[in-house]
Amino acid sequence: MPEHVVQGVRIHYEESGEGAPIVCVHGAGGTALAWSDAVARLASLGRVIAYDRRGCSRSGRPQPYERTSVAEHGDDAAALIDLLDAAPAIVVGRSYGGTVAVDLALRHPDRVRALVLLEPDAPRALAPAAADWIDSLVERLRRVAERDGIEAVAEALVADVAGPDAWASFPPEVARAMAGNGPALLAELGGEWWFEADVAALAGIEQPALVVTAGDSPPEFHQAPEAIAKALPNGRLLSVAGGHLIDPAGPEVVAFVTEVLKDT
Repeated sequence: MPEHVVQGVRIHYEESGEGAPIVCVHGAGGTALAWSDAVARLASLGRVIAYDRRGCSRSGRPQPYERTSVAEHGDDAAALIDLLDAAPAIVVGRSYGGTVAVDLALRHPDRVRALVLLEPDAPRALAPAAADWIDSLVERLRRVAERDGIEAVAEALVADVAGPDAWASFPPEVARAMAGNGPALLAELGGEWWFEADVAALAGIEQPALVVTAGDSPPEFHQAPEAIAKALPNGRLLSVAGGHLIDPAGPEVVAFVTEVLKDT
């Protein structure tokens, strides 16, 4: 089982393909297992590295693990990229993972070649409605944990962000992994969710970035991607059909990655 100890935590990762590094960062309480189909398609373009973030699935979980931060996960990503000699990488992040990718580009810019951000979050000042929505989500998930147990939290999250039928669409292995990630999910959502950045800081990210939002996502989810795309000097905003679980290897993403690889 490929793994490295990163900042004192065992991080599980998998590699597919050869060539330019493409690093995949999953969302809150998620798992790289959910990216298997996307990894297979992205591997035709380069060397894909998909990993389970700290506390999730096959990676180690610190004890106690009650709070974490986007910055902590950004530092993990930077360290893993260094250990795998994968800098600079095209970083594909979904939801919380997209926010981690932005933090990585802000504080470790030499590790990033380009960004693909699938409905990332943004600082509260840029997306106040999204911030308020997530605050209420955290409270709802805590009540679910108290009422139904910690393993019910992931399913409740998926129902809120992707609709009531989304959980049933997951392969059993993915559903089991995410159900077991309840403690990590609460640590992420209840921790330092907002990276410390403003418009001026985001304007310093010079790498090309594709920012994707989904037409069927909650309206609040559109605010953050729009704000980030506007703030990034080389950001490109794209809306796709469907809900929050945007395909990390959809045709628009593949076209962007192909363009980056040709141009740089």
